[in-house]
Amino acid sequence: MIIGVPKEIKNNENRVAVTPAGARELIRHGHKVYVQHTAGEGSGFSDEMYVKAGAEILPAIEDVYAIAEMIVKVKEPIRPEYPLIRRDQVVFTYFHFASDRELTEAMLRSGAVCIAYETVELPDRQLPLLIPMSEVAGRMSIQEGARFLEKPQGGRGILLGGVPGVKPAKVLILGGGVVGRNAALMAAGLGADVTIADISLPTLRHLAEIMPGNVKTLFSSRHNIESELPDTDLVIGSVLIPGAKAPRLITRDMLALMKPGALLVDVAIDQGGCFETSTPTTHSNPTYNIDGVVHYAVANIPGAVPYTSTLALTNATLPYALRLADKGWRQACREDAALALGVNIVEGKVVFPAVAQAWDLPYHKLEL
Repeated sequence: MIIGVPKEIKNNENRVAVTPAGARELIRHGHKVYVQHTAGEGSGFSDEMYVKAGAEILPAIEDVYAIAEMIVKVKEPIRPEYPLIRRDQVVFTYFHFASDRELTEAMLRSGAVCIAYETVELPDRQLPLLIPMSEVAGRMSIQEGARFLEKPQGGRGILLGGVPGVKPAKVLILGGGVVGRNAALMAAGLGADVTIADISLPTLRHLAEIMPGNVKTLFSSRHNIESELPDTDLVIGSVLIPGAKAPRLITRDMLALMKPGALLVDVAIDQGGCFETSTPTTHSNPTYNIDGVVHYAVANIPGAVPYTSTLALTNATLPYALRLADKGWRQACREDAALALGVNIVEGKVVFPAVAQAWDLPYHKLEL
């Protein structure tokens, strides 16, 4: 199979979908790998490293899309890429269709086969291609939260861990999944007073057993969230429904309960956001203020640490990319039910229920 690795063109997205080591493995399996010039540079991988691994370098993004049977990316295609994607071409990347109607309609028109990292799901409900970036995003949410609570950044001017004689900041984490757990561990490690809320009692019991002593658990309800907000300095939104829009847990009227300069970090913004007032931002302009509350809603948080993120992501995606390349997407999905759940759009048809529901589109059962 001919595999194309374009350079990511989303704002401040420095990750790359295939490392030189990954390219070498794909080539070892008999495939051709074409990499766009400087695609790996932001993650610390030069063109020379890809050439040494056996890949070929192409000068422009149009060249990569034109030659490839399968495109492997990190982030969803954006508007300049829409016309480059063609019928029957396999595109393997994060899509988050349920939060982007324009992207959904563009991929339907393209006739491509769109396989989304975020909906590949194992029998135990784990999301193996989302977990590594959720781990990074969870940890980064606290790192960025601490930064934007600083007064020069528009925040309250509070140190997460406090100091002797001064209480630490209060952190509320909504969602006890991979993002929430990693955020809680980072916040606790910095000495913050952490509360993690979830609707699953088994999850809360597990978190109560494994978390440090400065992490408390709370059943997630509107009443409980409203009770926490007046004393909370930093809220991390980390709820996820695979492939579907995130539920809105904090509404506009609830902002009035919060202190001026308090901070909302919406890690669920890729799936539409879990705060009513969330609007996607970028690393070049990451925050905005509504009713005195600072909002951070960067849609590609792990892109700020591309070396770590690229290695973590490709560790997880390469085995699936190899299966798709070795067997073709239909046979690979016939043999791997988890991978089949990643297929969202095929030849102009929506084959993932949550995407069809999000945009009121016809749903077609995946035929392999």
